[in-house]
Amino acid sequence: MKVAFFNPQGNFDAKDSYWTSHPDFGGQLVYVKEVAIAMAKMGVDVDVITRRIEDPDWPEFASEFDRYENIDGVRIIRIKFGGKKFLPKEKLWPYLKDYVKGIKNFYSSEKRMPDFITTHYGDGGISGAMFSSKVRIPYSFTAHSLGAQKMDMLHVTERNFHEMDAKYNFSTRIAAERVAMKYSTFNVVSTSMERFEQYSHKLYKNWINVEDDRKFRVIPPGVNPRIFSAKKRADDRLIEEKLDRILYEYSDRKRLKLPLIVLSSRMDPKKNQISALKAYASDKWLKKNVNFLIVVRGMKNVYEEYKKVKTSEKNVLKELISFIQENELQNKVFFFDANGQYELSSLYRVVSKRNSIFCNVALYEPFGLSIIEAMICGLPVVATKNGGPSEILEESGQNYGVLVEPENIQDISNGFKILLKNKQNYEEYKKLGIERVISDYTWESTAKGYLKAIEEELKVPFEIPKVPEYFISGKSKPKLEL
Repeated sequence: MKVAFFNPQGNFDAKDSYWTSHPDFGGQLVYVKEVAIAMAKMGVDVDVITRRIEDPDWPEFASEFDRYENIDGVRIIRIKFGGKKFLPKEKLWPYLKDYVKGIKNFYSSEKRMPDFITTHYGDGGISGAMFSSKVRIPYSFTAHSLGAQKMDMLHVTERNFHEMDAKYNFSTRIAAERVAMKYSTFNVVSTSMERFEQYSHKLYKNWINVEDDRKFRVIPPGVNPRIFSAKKRADDRLIEEKLDRILYEYSDRKRLKLPLIVLSSRMDPKKNQISALKAYASDKWLKKNVNFLIVVRGMKNVYEEYKKVKTSEKNVLKELISFIQENELQNKVFFFDANGQYELSSLYRVVSKRNSIFCNVALYEPFGLSIIEAMICGLPVVATKNGGPSEILEESGQNYGVLVEPENIQDISNGFKILLKNKQNYEEYKKLGIERVISDYTWESTAKGYLKAIEEELKVPFEIPKVPEYFISGKSKPKLEL
């Protein structure tokens, strides 16, 4: 079987360049890569199809083909569209018709089409619908996050819609998601909550029926045990030395081995990093007995270098730094530059030995891949109750972590102390967290979920997508009624 993954935004290469350090190189790229590799190990022929970028500032993506080292069965195919320069995902919409045309021409030249398409994010989804309408091949849609929820989180109203639409292209994104979810043979969601809360949004009314079980598959993402695990590795010692140097530079010896609250997420306002920091700073016991660690990427000295990063990230870092300085927390709050996933997993294991915890208090988290990555390394978790974490950390009356209200500083602070002030609680959640991930959240199980659904859908007829003209021509913009 040949399966193609449509993911036009961001990009893929053997070194996972820019992952977590750029808004277009987020969790969906990790997801696509890992599911593709897991499928390939099961004997599936996999193509990951993205955009070719011939830009000297982005040299990693100039070739037509790429592969992952020591991984057979997965090709990275880059299609020319939208010019040669890098474009942020919000700017790709008018050129997706050319992406689809390029894919069709590529497979025609090979004289073999894929048997099934998995599409990712709204731009991949509408591309899959356009491709399916041309070649009569079924597709699935994995949104990863939906535009309507982002609009809600950013408090988009009729008053500010024009401004926000100009920045985020919500009109086109919502229209693309509507078509993608309507004509997909199935929509992949990470949790049942994602299905019933996100897809039932009024902006998708009449496009999808959340009560239709046939249209949805709950397939949770997984972790890569080759990278994330509680098993000690040689590099852990180097990471521990690096951490100690940072702590010693800004603090004193008596705080070197204190537990840490670890905050590791993309610098984005919706990740709500500032509330976690305020929760820590609001409690005298926490400030005395615990350190706070903010993970960044590509910055040795955040206080000096944050002004060089992109505006959205810079604003988040500026707010964090201002709060640290205004409250004289420089000897308690630290930044750690983690260069890639291997260093991040080592960091988690190192701080776990110090009875540390991981926190993710995003305003809304569709799933929470970072949460299960931390859990399997031995870090108990305090996480937002909004979204996927509520299903990861609680099932059938059993708790696997602590859920908190992300906009309630006191609730977050109390959540920290449930784990950090009670050794028995800490050890229990540490053990349960590792067991939970190994049992239910691996990429192998994710790939099996996809393949089971694909095999079922290939046996039955599917509806040929009817794609609106503005996507086919790329010349006009749809209107969105709020």
